[in-house]
Amino acid sequence: MKLKMLFAGLLACASVSAQTADPVIMIVNGEPVLRSEFEYSFNKNNSEGVIDKKSVDEYVDLFINYKLKVCAAIDAKYDTLQSFKDEFAQYRDQQVRPAMVTDADLEKEARKIYDQTVEQIGPDGLIQCAHILLRANQQAPQAEWDAAKVRIDSVYKALKEGADFAELAKKVSQDPGSARQGGLLPFVQHGQFVKEFEDAAFALQPGEMSGIVQSPFGYHIILMKERKMLEPFEFHHDAIMKFIEQRNLRDQIATQKVAEMVKETNKSEAEIMNEKAAELSANDMEMKYLIQEYHDGLLLYEISNQLVWDKASKDEAGLAQYFKKHKKNYAWDQPRFKGMVYHVKVQEDVKAVKDCVKKLDFDKWAEALRTTFNADSVIRIRVEKGIFRKGDNALVDSIIFKKDTTAAKVKDYPFDAVYGKVLKKGPEDYTDVRGLVVADYQEALEKEWVAQLRKRYTWEVKEEVLKTVNKH
Repeated sequence: MKLKMLFAGLLACASVSAQTADPVIMIVNGEPVLRSEFEYSFNKNNSEGVIDKKSVDEYVDLFINYKLKVCAAIDAKYDTLQSFKDEFAQYRDQQVRPAMVTDADLEKEARKIYDQTVEQIGPDGLIQCAHILLRANQQAPQAEWDAAKVRIDSVYKALKEGADFAELAKKVSQDPGSARQGGLLPFVQHGQFVKEFEDAAFALQPGEMSGIVQSPFGYHIILMKERKMLEPFEFHHDAIMKFIEQRNLRDQIATQKVAEMVKETNKSEAEIMNEKAAELSANDMEMKYLIQEYHDGLLLYEISNQLVWDKASKDEAGLAQYFKKHKKNYAWDQPRFKGMVYHVKVQEDVKAVKDCVKKLDFDKWAEALRTTFNADSVIRIRVEKGIFRKGDNALVDSIIFKKDTTAAKVKDYPFDAVYGKVLKKGPEDYTDVRGLVVADYQEALEKEWVAQLRKRYTWEVKEEVLKTVNKH
């Protein structure tokens, strides 16, 4: 009995300790939210570079609204949609997969790359040589090859008589890249030169010079500079590690490990990734909240798009009604010209353009003009349609706003005109300021939705814990 009581006491102490270390900061829809989660979200959204930073108290309402929207998305079963599951798994696995690769895995891959390189190099090792090349095109007539041979013979004779190889290479070699370096080429292994050049080069010892070597590129003289075997693994270790990161081989290693685990356990890849994500979340708070952020963020996007963003942009009747109710918010301090500036090839089309659109709604003008005047290969008119302020267009400024300005002529379209109406106090229709109305309507729908959520769900903030955010 005493042992049982002691065990129970230890569990209770551990529970109190855990709560003290990371207490509940709020309860949303019956679910506790730990202080660490709130801090993760607050600190991430108020980091350096964020313009509209919030205080802790200001952020609380935003965070509660966020949680309530996620609750609504889950209640609406957005998390059961296959499209959501697939997208979330993709995001989550991008974070989980690199964490499956250990330092030992990377070392093993580095050693594998090194051993494969040694095997490819083979027993002849690496060589570094310099060369002088006089080019002759493989398809060139014999006379061109003969001329190149005469020149290379004279170069070879000069070298045999003591001329400096590097200086001569700089002057006469027709391999520009190596010529600038005195003919010097990088270290290479078998298989990196054409056969004729390689056979001659690998037959030389350091300090030896070849005779004249013919290859498909022309005539060479080769000077062996150095032969060596590949340095030990430790010498190349850091370079190989950098290569692994640059080529994203870490992801390939993770793919191989998952494939091996699938084979060994008979579990699916999805099951293995779920287990690994749960393991990482249990041991790494940052990873836990990052994965949760992906999960909740995708849900929030889907439900917000349906109930606010997409709904507002497509609800034409709602936009019109909202504009009518708040029309004074869109008043202009200066008049605008709603219409078009156009340029035509012949005088008769000035009137024809006006007649084409005068009985049509503004949003139908573009299609009517295109089909009437520019339907075939001959472009009869050039048109700029929109709502113009003073300073937006020189022709509008001159004709409509009576400013002393001159509009540039459009080549091949000598006749200029404008057509439309002046709106003195503000837009006549929501489509005149559609972008602004959509943004405001979205904001209104958002506020209405949040108010409904706050009535639908419960929440409670632990004020004493809130005071300890980032202060423990």
